[in-house]
Amino acid sequence: MSSKRGILTVIVLAQFCCTSLWFAGNAVMTELIQHFGLPGPAVAWLTSAVQLGFISGTLVFALLTVADRFPPSRVFFWSAVLGATFNLGVIAEGQHLGSLVLLRFATGFFLAGIYPVGMKIAADYFQQGLGQSLGFLVGALVLGTAFPHLLRGLLADLPWRAVLMGTSALAVLGGLLMYLLVPDGPYRKAGQGLDLSAVWRVFQNRRFRAAAFGFYGHMWELYAFWAFVPVVLTAYQLANGGLAYGVSWWSFAIIGIGGLACVLGAYLARSWGTQRTAFVALSLSGLCCLLSPGVYLYAGPTLFLGFYLFWGMVVIADSPLFSTLVAQNAIPEIKGTALTIVNCIGFAITIFSIQLLDYCRQLLPSAYLYLALVIGPILGLWALTRSPEGPPAAEAPPLQRDKKTSGT
Repeated sequence: MSSKRGILTVIVLAQFCCTSLWFAGNAVMTELIQHFGLPGPAVAWLTSAVQLGFISGTLVFALLTVADRFPPSRVFFWSAVLGATFNLGVIAEGQHLGSLVLLRFATGFFLAGIYPVGMKIAADYFQQGLGQSLGFLVGALVLGTAFPHLLRGLLADLPWRAVLMGTSALAVLGGLLMYLLVPDGPYRKAGQGLDLSAVWRVFQNRRFRAAAFGFYGHMWELYAFWAFVPVVLTAYQLANGGLAYGVSWWSFAIIGIGGLACVLGAYLARSWGTQRTAFVALSLSGLCCLLSPGVYLYAGPTLFLGFYLFWGMVVIADSPLFSTLVAQNAIPEIKGTALTIVNCIGFAITIFSIQLLDYCRQLLPSAYLYLALVIGPILGLWALTRSPEGPPAAEAPPLQRDKKTSGT
């Protein structure tokens, strides 16, 4: 496939198919708890297991510079097949919390060969317009993450095992599409061999560090917000009623609408600048954290759902922008490793925020659950103001800035 537009379409579709593995367990969490008799904290443990697996996978992939030494489409394909296999293992009888945690961990491990490797493949094809390309790519991740909730909402009577079987089949399809239709990109620079120093060298660039630390603040909030959306919606429904179509539908809508926000944010960045747009999105998301108790306690269902739909957009809109800044400021020969290690650390942070929210859930009313997430946006905004380019208000116009950063 020679057309760049066609290549991007395949990458986006493959990313959507494969990242449906991510929250497949969360979409059937109620059934898993009931069927296998799991304890109450299973939600946090099984969600964190995927994140921990992803962290471990990205660390291994980064240390061994897998995405730079081997054809990335091949890495993507085998990761998709293995991730789908472990996802499917959950349906076997006789599972307990320990075995389910291991299976979700293994699924997360091989997601490390899907999400950051997909970004690496896009970066190998697009130097100009990378931000827009990553906007579509992260948008596909968001829709893939939300898709199991849609399955559950559309097919309420569907056996829970069918959701896991469907997401595994999608992942294999996505891997095949990438393997068969996306060869190495024209801007790919293969690594010369095992380079353990690459993990440390990527952080020597100050602009790279600023983008990475801004991304870490964003990650503190993002996955904890996604993981507990069904929990908060369920609590609100029990207290107030009025959520037509059910929790699964609205969980899909609140998470999935972020896919549109990723694309819109990437286009806004063409006029506002990448860093400025990321700063605005992270600011709005942090504001939502602060406003969430008042909305939960005093808003009617329409305003409550509208607020969470807006939050679902701004909580993810900056993700492709941070990835663009990271990719633009990475050393080309270790760009895949740079994207992978930044994701590794970012997802490690999500473990702590998810566990913190689960702990807060035992102590605080649901209205105040998301307040703890504001820490991330505050620290992320601080990191952006420490960028060598100065705070967003002083950022250079987009065309001028692109000339400065495109060669770094």
